[in-house]
Amino acid sequence: MPKTTRGGQPKQSELPDTLKRSDAKAQRTFAKAHDAAADEYDDAERAHRVAYAALKHSYEKIGDHWEPKDSPGPSDEHSREGRGSRRPTAGGVDARASKAHLYEVARRLEVRGRSTMTKEQLVDAIQRANDRRTRDART
Repeated sequence: MPKTTRGGQPKQSELPDTLKRSDAKAQRTFAKAHDAAADEYDDAERAHRVAYAALKHSYEKIGDHWEPKDSPGPSDEHSREGRGSRRPTAGGVDARASKAHLYEVARRLEVRGRSTMTKEQLVDAIQRANDRRTRDART
């Protein structure tokens, strides 16, 4: 199902909930990448993965929505290595960001114990907090 209108605007009814709560550029990025991948591969699941990969290049998931990253690029080693990578994904968390940035995101999400966490622990805690916020936003 196309995610954009004939005019190139994202169809709100076709966007994932986290994108509905994100800015217009994030919505366009996802929708246009999805439609291009759907035309190229004729595979809905792959189009969805490609669209999220394009989104994660310039956005990171914070809570129940997507926000622009400080600098574009792959979010984690999985996305850096591309399709076929066996590494786990960080689920939209910018795992390549500085520890200070991750700490600030954890503070915004009210992650407990963040001051004693390593960078990897902050990534995991932020991912869990994001999942919880997204789940709570659905109800």
